Amino acid sequence: MNRLIPVAILAVILIAGGGWFLSQGGSTPPDVPLGAADAQENAEEVDTSSIVEMVQGDADAPVTVVEYASYTCPHCATFHNGPYKNLKSEYIDTGKVKFVYREVYFDRYGLWASMIARCGGQERFFGITDLIFKGQSEWVRAGEPAAIVEELRKIGRLAGLDNDQLEACLQDGDKAQTLVAWFQQNADADDVRSTPSFIIDGYKYSNMAWDEMKAIIDGKLGTE
Repeated sequence: MNRLIPVAILAVILIAGGGWFLSQGGSTPPDVPLGAADAQENAEEVDTSSIVEMVQGDADAPVTVVEYASYTCPHCATFHNGPYKNLKSEYIDTGKVKFVYREVYFDRYGLWASMIARCGGQERFFGITDLIFKGQSEWVRAGEPAAIVEELRKIGRLAGLDNDQLEACLQDGDKAQTLVAWFQQNADADDVRSTPSFIIDGYKYSNMAWDEMKAIIDGKLGTE
């Protein structure tokens, strides 16, 4: 379980993620994203209207499930490699649940993974997310930041993205800043302090077994 990091501390982490190379001579190496080099401390001041909500299911479904997850969170990977598949087949694909996925950034690697996942747009987002979680144990342990980025690039290429697309996404500093602010605004609004966290029809829940989540959703649907 991870805990939410205050904006000021998070900004320092993300600056380190994108700008660690500055002490090495001031030029940007081609294998490390500039991404969050200028992450802002005051999330409230950032216009986040350009960030697209990643949604699956019927927009008018009777129950809405919002998941807050970090790509570097092992419990989140466990959920997506297991219970999420049940949620999708039994509730999302059948029109009973509208599912909203919101990224949480505890570290620079989670931010970079998010930028890769979003690089293919909403059409490819959930497919890339599946690949990122399936390969989490490999790419998070790849070693140096440049090696981790290359493993994420491989996932992007496996999903059909070309090198130019990937580099444009990874080097988009404005997008990185906006994503960090968007995450913090959402997390503050929903009082999210750990991952995965779920907002089911306005009520917050921490990580849970599939049977428990199913019972909650069935209760909301009136089918328990």
